[in-house]
Amino acid sequence: MPIPSAPPAKALSPRPQPQDPALARWGLTALALAALGLFIVLPLVAVFVEAFAKGASVYLAAIREPDTISAIELSLLAAAIAVPLNLVFGLAAAWAVTKFQFKGRNVLISLIDIPFAVSPVVAGLVYVLVFGAQGWFGNWLSAHDIRIIFAVPGIVLATVFVTFPFVARELIALMESQGTEEEEAALVLGATAWQMFYKITLPNIKWGLLYGVVLCTARALGEFGAVSVVSGHIRGETNTLPLHVEILYNEYNYAGAFAVASLLSVVAVIALGLKKFLEWKTGQESK
Repeated sequence: MPIPSAPPAKALSPRPQPQDPALARWGLTALALAALGLFIVLPLVAVFVEAFAKGASVYLAAIREPDTISAIELSLLAAAIAVPLNLVFGLAAAWAVTKFQFKGRNVLISLIDIPFAVSPVVAGLVYVLVFGAQGWFGNWLSAHDIRIIFAVPGIVLATVFVTFPFVARELIALMESQGTEEEEAALVLGATAWQMFYKITLPNIKWGLLYGVVLCTARALGEFGAVSVVSGHIRGETNTLPLHVEILYNEYNYAGAFAVASLLSVVAVIALGLKKFLEWKTGQESK
């Protein structure tokens, strides 16, 4: 006697995903766009409107002013020194934290985050306490005719401090997500440490590394608090671009202040564009 076959199982239809009410979605989107326009887009537009309010000739004159040129050169110099130093440190710290287990690993990670927790003004005051004329090393520095505070070295030190975590933090997260399997396979096959870094690790982190460098550079060029404390505000000598904007504004030279501020705004927009591109490339590489 034939055994009756079981009825075919009904295909399970996918459960519909719950959606928020249309009113809530559109309301939250409108609120986010309004906040974005009010707090970011509108001030950015206002900078350029005020910068060109008296015409292009006044704008160009403010940019070509010797004090402005000096501020641009000093900002670029500080960034040119701080960013490579933090690049080397970030690579070394990320390599140590993600590839090895050692005592003090969590302490190192916490120390990397200190500039995020400490106010830049406090950081500047610490440098004054250590290297100032009445500081811990003040007498020794004066005896050897070495100037750090109210000079270019102090500005560079302050810039290095505030930009310290950017490259390291970006690389640590990226390298932890990638794991160590490829490096271990390379070591088994006889690769040296340099070959492993150059041919495996560096290609895997290149976009994240550039992302950290972009953020580090943008912060270095725009830093105000720590640099303001250690610079001395010597016009044409120790003023960076943000400090020069403050001086022009306090002198009621609004056209000049907004003209110089527009340069920093352009840097911010370029950094934002590069940031989004590198985020996309990093996402593509991780797939």
